[in-house]
Amino acid sequence: MLQRNRELDSKRYDLGGSATSLAINPDVREIFPDLYVLVNIIIDVTVKKTNPELESFKEAVITETRKTYDLRSVKDEPVFRAYRDFFWKVKVDPTKNRPAAEALIRRALSGNPLPQINTLVDSYNLASIKTEIAIAAFDADRISGNLTMRFADRGEEFLGIGMKKPMALQGGEIVIQDEKKLVAIYPYRDAEDSKITDYTRNVILLFCGVPGISLVKLGAALTLASDLVRKFCGGAAKP
Repeated sequence: MLQRNRELDSKRYDLGGSATSLAINPDVREIFPDLYVLVNIIIDVTVKKTNPELESFKEAVITETRKTYDLRSVKDEPVFRAYRDFFWKVKVDPTKNRPAAEALIRRALSGNPLPQINTLVDSYNLASIKTEIAIAAFDADRISGNLTMRFADRGEEFLGIGMKKPMALQGGEIVIQDEKKLVAIYPYRDAEDSKITDYTRNVILLFCGVPGISLVKLGAALTLASDLVRKFCGGAAKP
């Protein structure tokens, strides 16, 4: 088990009443007292490769995005600046690994198509664009027990989505683990093992905050992403 023995932050972010919750290690909380994460589980989804209505909505979002942002100045938007500042502090270079929403918006502004992964990933990506919030997602049936946020140890290995072999972490990055493995480098890369696929039936969504981003803004992202997932993939909030 990867989880350290130190007592975890007593504040857990409930994922829907099951055994799964997110605890923040006190080492992280001490340095980033204003870092917040919101979470939601949606069950019984049906994930497909594409959906015509979703593709039409995607085009509308792209059009709106091009009217809202400028490619030269998008990095200076307050939310993206908050993410970039946080990235530098946790040893992630935001010029090479941009905040998720900023990267998607840049694609739209550059005239490049948005990624077409599947209806669930595409749905929350659109919510990320519209709210500027980084969103992570895990196949809930591939997560073991509770989640913990902590600092990585030097040399720990992480296999991200699309990677051919694991990368060795520098130490000091913020990671999320379940009770067996790393599932994300926070807040920008999810693990291959727990990624969303056409076989996913239950999904955990994380709405990734950093210092300077309010709970209100995270809550708006949770509402929109959850609504879009249910609209295009069905499912329901976990009772």
